[in-house]
Amino acid sequence: MEREDPLERIARQEQEKKANSGLKYTMYAMIAVACVLAAALAYVWSSKSGLVKELDAEKQELTAQIESLQHDYENLSSDYDAINMQLDSSREEIAQLVDRIKKTEATNRTKMRQYEKELGTLRSIMRGYIVQIDSLNTLNHKLTADAAQARREAAKQKKINEELTEQVEDLAGKVQTGSIIKARGLRLEAYNKNGNKAVTSHKTAARLLATLSLVENDLAPKGNVQVYVRVMDPDGNLLQDGSNTTFPFNGQTLEASASRVVEYNGAEVELSIYVNNIPAFTKGIYVVEAYTEQARLGAAELMLR
Repeated sequence: MEREDPLERIARQEQEKKANSGLKYTMYAMIAVACVLAAALAYVWSSKSGLVKELDAEKQELTAQIESLQHDYENLSSDYDAINMQLDSSREEIAQLVDRIKKTEATNRTKMRQYEKELGTLRSIMRGYIVQIDSLNTLNHKLTADAAQARREAAKQKKINEELTEQVEDLAGKVQTGSIIKARGLRLEAYNKNGNKAVTSHKTAARLLATLSLVENDLAPKGNVQVYVRVMDPDGNLLQDGSNTTFPFNGQTLEASASRVVEYNGAEVELSIYVNNIPAFTKGIYVVEAYTEQARLGAAELMLR
């Protein structure tokens, strides 16, 4: 074996030292880079994990807000069909929003921002519903109060009208009653055949004479008035003069013994009515009643011996 030259050995050893020193520096550098990369990776992973948790929390908060708004929509109601139809449409829209957000990843920030805008829009719409319902309820309450007041006033006015009607009818009744012609002093006498002497015997009586006075009445209608007399003999039979006179009274048609028309102008009028053509008289009490078509004027008796 050839013996190595000392100088060459020293040079070789120096070269080996340099080579080993370079390898050590390279290894240290690679280790340093690996440590830096590991630290960076750990930082990135930690940052991403924190961001995901933050996004999940934001999604949960947004979901809770949407579900709370959904609950508010469910509790909102009105008495108006048009608003109820709009509420049903909004409830369906928010139900779809709840379903979409639950199916969307929290990391999809574009969708999350879109859902936030939709939530804000639905909130604004709900505020509009509340204002509209409150306004309609206020108006409805006012209209209800106005209607109640109108009914009270109508009832009050109706009562006043009824009272006025009663007063008018009462006054009209009084005027009608007051306008009826009345009479006084009704008498029945028997006369002889010549008519120039009053008699009391049925043997000498040939005719009857009824006399009375129509009293003064400014309310009574002016013009001709026909007065009727009905004379009953002692047996209750109606005496008739042959004229077959009848007149309406209280919905009936009555026969008269005789009648006479007089002109009445509101002042007192005296009149006489003869009952003629009676074949014979009998002993007893004769009763006379006087009428107009509107009223019974009175009654009187005559005793024939």
